[in-house]
Amino acid sequence: MKFIVIDGLDGAGKDTQARLLKNAFEKEGYEVVLRSHPSTDTKYGLKSKEALLKKGKINHLKAAVFYGIDVISSVNKYFKRKDVDVLIFSRYTIAVVYLPSYINLLIYKIVCILLPVSENMFFLDVSPEISLERLSSRNEQEEMFENKESLIKARNKSLKVINNWKCINADKDILTVYNEIKNLIKD
Repeated sequence: MKFIVIDGLDGAGKDTQARLLKNAFEKEGYEVVLRSHPSTDTKYGLKSKEALLKKGKINHLKAAVFYGIDVISSVNKYFKRKDVDVLIFSRYTIAVVYLPSYINLLIYKIVCILLPVSENMFFLDVSPEISLERLSSRNEQEEMFENKESLIKARNKSLKVINNWKCINADKDILTVYNEIKNLIKD
């Protein structure tokens, strides 16, 4: 199975790129599963999303815990399936950067030991300004981390943990980013 991860800040284009990859692989005849987290088909994903739309430390903690359970559930359900040729995760381990600084690096290291990794892990690096511009064009309720201060902090923390990731400049247009990802995917 080819395991591909697309991660990055809000507004980086993760879901867009994941859908483009899914469509391309399906056109080539592959059986593809795309999981976007927090998912909308599990109670954990729904609880994480619900908490993200609120404010406060309790909701911050709820969002993180339910997000983690949601990702682990997806790994357990789809990672070893023999009927899947390509498994694409949109949002995976980088979410730990939203945890407090004193713990996020430790949690990231633990998560990377417990969860599968791949040569095909892409971090879409978007500037906070472009992220906010894209987020404002959506017709969605603002999440707790969708502000300039949070995006700057999350980006700085992300760039410290993505050592084995392929970092893509996501300020570029959709097709340019897609072609760069597609050209870097390893069999």
